[in-house]
Amino acid sequence: MTVPHNIYIHVPFCMSKCNYCAFFSRACANPDWRAYTDGILSEIDYWAEKLGKIGVPTVFFGGGTPSLMPTDNFAEIMARIRDRFELAHDAEITMESNPGTLDAARLDRFIDAGINRLSIGVQSLTDGELQFLGRRHNVADTLRLIDDAMSRNIRVSADFIYGLPEHTAKSVEKLCHDINKIGLQHCSMYELTIEPNTPFGKMNLNMPTNAEMADMYNIIGETLNLTRYEVSNYAAHGQECRHNQNVWDGDAYIGIGRGAAGRIFLNNVWYEQLGGGARFEAIENSTRTVEKIITGLRTTRGLLLAPDVKNALNIEYVKQNPELIEIANGRIRATKKGMLILDDLLLNLVK
Repeated sequence: MTVPHNIYIHVPFCMSKCNYCAFFSRACANPDWRAYTDGILSEIDYWAEKLGKIGVPTVFFGGGTPSLMPTDNFAEIMARIRDRFELAHDAEITMESNPGTLDAARLDRFIDAGINRLSIGVQSLTDGELQFLGRRHNVADTLRLIDDAMSRNIRVSADFIYGLPEHTAKSVEKLCHDINKIGLQHCSMYELTIEPNTPFGKMNLNMPTNAEMADMYNIIGETLNLTRYEVSNYAAHGQECRHNQNVWDGDAYIGIGRGAAGRIFLNNVWYEQLGGGARFEAIENSTRTVEKIITGLRTTRGLLLAPDVKNALNIEYVKQNPELIEIANGRIRATKKGMLILDDLLLNLVK
């Protein structure tokens, strides 16, 4: 049996590595876009042969910096997806981007090729913070790209980072007010985490305490004119990222390109899959259920209490901790308090 699969395509190239970045990406001034595109096309053909002409509800180009890609190469990839799969007529097609990599003309060509949602890596609305983070753009670049995107008939999201060494609840509150003024309908607010083997990981940064981080997290929920629908994501009604929602709900998805990961469902078996042919291994249904619990509980709506989910949960823990976890209308979800300690909650909740 085959089911629809979402598609994630990884674009590994960046102009430079940011000080906090631990993702699979490469700083490269002149990528071999022909070789990259041929590899992506080959993977698309492989999965079309393996899965058949399956439905595709969403496509997400992540990175790296996908907006560096030549628009002709992007159009070629989208044409192959349309040819080999049944791309939904209302498919959400997202591209991550950085300010300074897109002008209005290139943005129009990407839109003509299929983009209907642009995710912009803003990170900060202060030039000094952008320099500290190792970003190559400034605030003026950011506002220009947001204006260009919002003036077109596409959905626009922006990523921000909070919890920098000098941040307080008050400074994060100001950031939220500035975001409100822009009028964004979706944004992601990510807590700065210090990863080893990054420039920040080699510095002795004076980071905010856990209590201060919790205050910042709460102030975001109180100040943004958007509703939190996942731990780090906020949107106006109907503007949620469908691709991410599908993945969090446990739907199948294909990871294409080195650095991509997927979960394939084929002949009633789940497979862990990595792009570039790096891995394709069957996983136990119980393992997949735990993954679904972990991602589903990151969302404010939680996940359906299906039989497989119920069997994997410590229901006694749910009953004993109603201030952290609750069941209503056939779904299980973390409370506002539970969201603040989600990692610890999951350790106790999953058998």
